[in-house]
Amino acid sequence: MTLPTWAPTRRRLADTALAALAPVCACVLALGGLAVWTATGNAGTPARIAVADARLFLPSQGVPETAAFFRITNTGGARDRLLEVTSSDVSEGISLSSHRMTAGGAAYRQPVASLPLPAGGTLDMAPLGNDVTVPVTAGWEIGDLVPFTLHFEHSGRVEVMAVVVRPVSD
Repeated sequence: MTLPTWAPTRRRLADTALAALAPVCACVLALGGLAVWTATGNAGTPARIAVADARLFLPSQGVPETAAFFRITNTGGARDRLLEVTSSDVSEGISLSSHRMTAGGAAYRQPVASLPLPAGGTLDMAPLGNDVTVPVTAGWEIGDLVPFTLHFEHSGRVEVMAVVVRPVSD
């Protein structure tokens, strides 16, 4: 008895193609998902946050608020965002802000919900850029250390001490 030889027919080829279609589609979807994940900055090492040059401007007499500045560096491979800043020395009212220029050359403060921190980048706060607006609630003097907690979207909380300095132009 001889066995019939296998011959490709339309039906056999269609069945083979359909059987291969499911794993190919799964691979394409996985690759597409990884590409989107990488493009949105979520791939690589997590954000690694370091805070330096923390300073709080000495409040001017009679002015209800002052500003704090931080140099925040992200040495990780993923982006992060500064969401909030708190302090045990200030009960409430601390806000993130950005300064904008008008057509006439005057600057004004605009509150912002968060400040972005790119992967491998630095957020360097300055008087004519981003800062933290702080209500004056204590009799701070030059050289005092004021505790702040910076709250990040992915990195959690980072505690830092800011030194009170005399305001100067940056």
